Amino acid sequence: MYNNGHISHWLDQHPRHRISRAKHPPKSRQDLVIAGGGLSGLWTAYYAKKRFPNWKISILEAHTIGYGASGRNGGWMSTLLPGKPGIYEKAANLQGKDGKALVSRFQQVMIDSIYEALDVLVAEDIAADQKQGGQVLVASTPAELRRAHRAFNSAVAYGYGDADLRILSRDEVKSEINLGSALGGLKYSHTVSLDPAKLTLGLASAVEKMGVEIYENTRVDRIAKGVVFTDSGMVATEHAISTLESYSNLLEGTVPGTSTRSVIPVNSSMIITRPIADHHWQRIGWNQGQCLMDAAHTFIYAQRTADNRIAIGGRGNPYRYGSGHSGQGAVDSRTVRLLSAKLQSLFPKLPFEVAHTWRGTIGVTRDWCAGLYYNEENGIGTVRGYAGHGVTATNLAARTLVDRIAGDETELTQMPWNDHHSGIWEPEPLRWLGVHSMYRLFGIADSYEQKRNLSDTSLIARAAGRIAGVDT
Repeated sequence: MYNNGHISHWLDQHPRHRISRAKHPPKSRQDLVIAGGGLSGLWTAYYAKKRFPNWKISILEAHTIGYGASGRNGGWMSTLLPGKPGIYEKAANLQGKDGKALVSRFQQVMIDSIYEALDVLVAEDIAADQKQGGQVLVASTPAELRRAHRAFNSAVAYGYGDADLRILSRDEVKSEINLGSALGGLKYSHTVSLDPAKLTLGLASAVEKMGVEIYENTRVDRIAKGVVFTDSGMVATEHAISTLESYSNLLEGTVPGTSTRSVIPVNSSMIITRPIADHHWQRIGWNQGQCLMDAAHTFIYAQRTADNRIAIGGRGNPYRYGSGHSGQGAVDSRTVRLLSAKLQSLFPKLPFEVAHTWRGTIGVTRDWCAGLYYNEENGIGTVRGYAGHGVTATNLAARTLVDRIAGDETELTQMPWNDHHSGIWEPEPLRWLGVHSMYRLFGIADSYEQKRNLSDTSLIARAAGRIAGVDT
């Protein structure tokens, strides 16, 4: 029998996350208060303390450090943008800017952020099992292969160079990871696999050593100019930043860039196996720390862990009515079966046993693009909507927020996610019906494309993409 929930396997392996910090928020006036103890909040505290060493900085977390997506994700520090390049381009063009050039630069800044984060891990002696093996996207049907090639062309058009991305043949995919079926794929060069709990907890320790105060079990209820309201009292502050990501809807309307239904929490579920024997790894390969995803509409993401497990995730049951959250992360048995079946299809001859299952939520805006905001008049800012691409983006967001707090005009403050408005989601029950219909149609499309051996994306998937507002 496997563990189910307990936040995640990553955190379950690290008792440090159970060490409770002070509940009551600070009584003295702060220079910066951050709502949310995930990677966005921790990185923001880190760079703010570097820039302003004498500042009083506090992080207020409703549960424990890493309770949200930062402690539950697949462990990818990826080069993928937290949004749709074409949408960012159009928005920039409407402002009279060169949208294509701006998004291309945004892509390179995102890649640079991986190396910035890795440098900090070395400087702060944070061991997060980080391994830079790149990212393999595998296509197992002709339609998936066509989508992979379109993804390559789009990536090149929006800033990827020869050193960043290349097309893989069938044999080249198998030399990376010996999968059961592969027609070809892509290799993203810079992606890093890691243990997200070790990253998050290590960063928390680093900022505490710098003098940042972390208050757990302290829920932020509202943010106003000069004050943050919590369930344990008020905190006076010069600046306040919300980094609640999928929990941003809990503060909708109280921070810039948020309004009713601006962000919804979308579930992503994971399973992790027990350690797999060495003789199986000799056949599979997968020994360079590569992250793995596929080109299916109902895509998966996976990594080989430092202790020789496979961690694999996917959407499963994607959304709870009324934008509900995932709590302690228990996963329904159907989703466990789906992810187990997907893992078995990737490695047909591999015996494995599921050790732990969990679920978390990612923040998704209506156009699937992240937005970053800071209001100089009231000193309030936020970032939200990473849509599953936040491990790298949190570092870039933090540095950008600190530049904006400081009032500096830098290259980072010109990137197109600054003050990007995504619109709002439909009211219930339309929202629930739309999200579930989209994922249901994507699942049908994957099966249809495979059975018919289609050479391109089906009309079913294109319809689902129109419902979602995403490209297919």
